[in-house]
Amino acid sequence: MAQALSCYRCGASLADLSLPLGRAEECPQCTVQLHVCRMCQFYDPQVPKQCREDDAEEVREKLRPNFCDYFKPSADAHDPSLASAEEKSRGQLDALFGDGDDGGPSDGDGGAAEDLFK
Repeated sequence: MAQALSCYRCGASLADLSLPLGRAEECPQCTVQLHVCRMCQFYDPQVPKQCREDDAEEVREKLRPNFCDYFKPSADAHDPSLASAEEKSRGQLDALFGDGDDGGPSDGDGGAAEDLFK
């Protein structure tokens, strides 16, 4: 490949992984699975079935590992704007539900999430 592969989610280098990527291959940094539509050269959210390969079977869950025979990892799969949107959304969820280590609200009185059910 002309360009080095990077994880579609976090942008970490995948140079240490051997090609072809196995179905269970994971990013060494964020542990997201890599044999997914979102990591493929044929992935295109602007076309029907979000795939430019006409002969490929439809895969409904684009972020789950699949057995597509046409899968080819894309060096351009990482989109920093998607990562920042995910971080922003996660921050909003943390603000709503609290970001305590126990998974519950960070303040002792139940926080904003409890107020929704009153």
